[in-house]
Amino acid sequence: MKTTLPLFAGVLGLALSAGAAAQSSDWDYDYDDGVRCRDVPVQRQKEVKDENQIAGTAIGAVAGGLLGNQVGGGSGRKIATAAGAIGGGIAGNKIQEHNQNNSYETVYERHCESIR
Repeated sequence: MKTTLPLFAGVLGLALSAGAAAQSSDWDYDYDDGVRCRDVPVQRQKEVKDENQIAGTAIGAVAGGLLGNQVGGGSGRKIATAAGAIGGGIAGNKIQEHNQNNSYETVYERHCESIR
């Protein structure tokens, strides 16, 4: 019994790995034309729709202004609101810029080669 269990496990492992290798091939063969092709995933940077980050700047300025308005009173409140709007606008601009530069999409390209 001790010798048959490792032998059985080895045969089973070999069969499973051969089956996985047969299924993992992503080539499409066309033997009549002598060509094999496959779809290859390629990552590309997404198209930037708001190059000047206007939306991020505006949202950040509004949020910063609202937060700055919660601080102080009188003329101090006005200064805090203005400073919050400026700081929020800068932060929103940088956040949107970072998100745009790190946005990728995966597309598939067809690669073919001759097998003759």
